[in-house]
Amino acid sequence: MFYRQTWAEINLDAIYDNVANFKKYLAKDKALMATVKADGYGHGAVRVAQSALRAGADWLAVALLEEGIELRQAGIQAPVLVLGYVLPEYLPLAQRHRLSVTVPDYAYFEDIAARVSSEEPPLSFHLKLDTGMGRLGIPSLDELEQMVQAYMRLNHASDHNLLNWEGVYSHLATADEQDDAYLRRQLACFDERVELIFKSGIKPRFIHLANSAGLIRQTTGRHTNMVRLGISMYGLLPADWMGGLLPFKLQSAFSLYSALSQVKQVPVGHGISYGCTYRAREEEWIGTIPIGYADGYSRLLSNRAHVLIDGRRYPVVGRVCMDQMMVKLDRPYKRNQRVTLIGKEEDSEVSVDELAGLIGTINYEIPCQISKRVPRVYVGSKPEVQDLLSKDRHLV
Repeated sequence: MFYRQTWAEINLDAIYDNVANFKKYLAKDKALMATVKADGYGHGAVRVAQSALRAGADWLAVALLEEGIELRQAGIQAPVLVLGYVLPEYLPLAQRHRLSVTVPDYAYFEDIAARVSSEEPPLSFHLKLDTGMGRLGIPSLDELEQMVQAYMRLNHASDHNLLNWEGVYSHLATADEQDDAYLRRQLACFDERVELIFKSGIKPRFIHLANSAGLIRQTTGRHTNMVRLGISMYGLLPADWMGGLLPFKLQSAFSLYSALSQVKQVPVGHGISYGCTYRAREEEWIGTIPIGYADGYSRLLSNRAHVLIDGRRYPVVGRVCMDQMMVKLDRPYKRNQRVTLIGKEEDSEVSVDELAGLIGTINYEIPCQISKRVPRVYVGSKPEVQDLLSKDRHLV
């Protein structure tokens, strides 16, 4: 239950349709990994994962061990890859919960080979190659050869296999940019390293490289049989220019709502919020809304953003406070009137992309930064998602 009139609405129908459409867009020989890290990009990892799997996703990806365990505790049994670094001492937890982990370098592989527990199920891992992103991953052919030789020695020396080399992957740094020169270099680098692994006789089951941008432009890599769908599963484009590349329209799944807690008329010159960065130019109607930067509605949106009331756009005035913000109205709306901060009303819309543009960030960040104290309310009418909706239709 929540008591403040502020909530995020997550449309599970949109998640389902986006995943189902991408699944059709994919080559039939490629699996789809749905990325639900960061609590499903702020949408709620469990419900998003369940919807994505019902729409045809084959795998799930998270960033943290805790995120993977959360999915298992919710009853999700699909394969899950932890993309981030897992401390070796916690590997038995990954084994227990049947979570595949990322091996970022040769030293880490040696460490986990010494620590993997014989009392738990075998540990599956995906080797991360650094082909140009500069984050996690093996950057050189020499280190990759060390890794291959170490794995082969381990297999020959063991009468039971506690480590399963399940996958190989990398990450594209510039797939959302129109200039594809760096992208092509990454593809060539990835192909060269995958071929080295294959020539050694090791055949990992899953090879994946493309993110949403790579998938949209159908640049997935020569040897790959899986893609990782991230931001576009939630109905957002990695870059504006990519919209025309898809044969279907993405459906945004995230909306943000609140309601007016007070409406009052202020005189000419009256200051609004901290620092009085906005002063009334005439007698003006000011509405207060119970949401602020502690909820993830950025203070940088002060005196920049708009909200929707009855399909009309109204400007945010004064500084966004920790728990409240103000808007300039053209009439005395009643208390509890609904306000749309992200979403559509009639013919008007305040989009995630609009807010991201106002504060000079990417659309990924906007739903991710809406904090846990904003309840997620799940909606959907498709039979495939109906039973995922809780009786009170929300999770905090």
